[in-house]
Amino acid sequence: MNEPYSPTTPRPISTSSPNTMKIFMCFLIVFIIAQTIGTVLFCLYLHMKLDKLEQELSLQEDYLFLRRIQKCRKPEGVSSSLLDYADKDWQCHICMYTHAILINKLINHWPCLISDDRQQPISAHLMGFKNSTKKVSVLQWQKTGYAPMSNLISYKGGKLKVEKEGLYYIYSQVSFCTKTAPGAPFTVFIYLNLPSESDRLLLKGQDTHSSSSVYCALQSTHVGGVFELRKGDVVFVNVTDSTQVNYDHGNTYFGMFKLY
Repeated sequence: MNEPYSPTTPRPISTSSPNTMKIFMCFLIVFIIAQTIGTVLFCLYLHMKLDKLEQELSLQEDYLFLRRIQKCRKPEGVSSSLLDYADKDWQCHICMYTHAILINKLINHWPCLISDDRQQPISAHLMGFKNSTKKVSVLQWQKTGYAPMSNLISYKGGKLKVEKEGLYYIYSQVSFCTKTAPGAPFTVFIYLNLPSESDRLLLKGQDTHSSSSVYCALQSTHVGGVFELRKGDVVFVNVTDSTQVNYDHGNTYFGMFKLY
């Protein structure tokens, strides 16, 4: 007996896989868009913060002065003297000379811009010290209790040695007492001691002898300048006649401090 023919019922087509793929693609697109928007917003925020910081710094007198110092720096391969009365920019020199007090303020307020040593300013200030009645080739000095010396500047035999390279302001005042005498005037020299070659003259100051023939008139000569020093460089002060130097308190001194 023949059975009636019934065609096989077709299996339903599964739609779960395409739906899952669509959901995954939508999630991926939303994530990429959110990441892009977040990155753009972060960049805008960072840009606004930097602009605000730059605006605040531009209003600071100390920061403007540091910018001026940076413009005065010498290019590579030039002599170690950054500023010199004779052949350097006189405006930069006057700026450094007249802002010595501001430098101390900068050391306290902007230590990260001036020096890596944030605990103590790199500086030294010494008083004149007379240890002989004979002429000496290098003036002698002694430390003072009111001006502590940094451990990055050492003193020995009348000479200051820097242990950290950088931009330094070097200064000295020598007071002397003379009567009328023929010959060259009283001269103060600051030298850079170079072991492998002749000492290099950094600064020089002169003053004429007193016109009095009865008594010794007290006079003084001050010199100062900014120089690029390397680690291990040594500087010292010399005069034409050390026996004429006046060592009374505050009259004769020698020092330096690191600017940058």
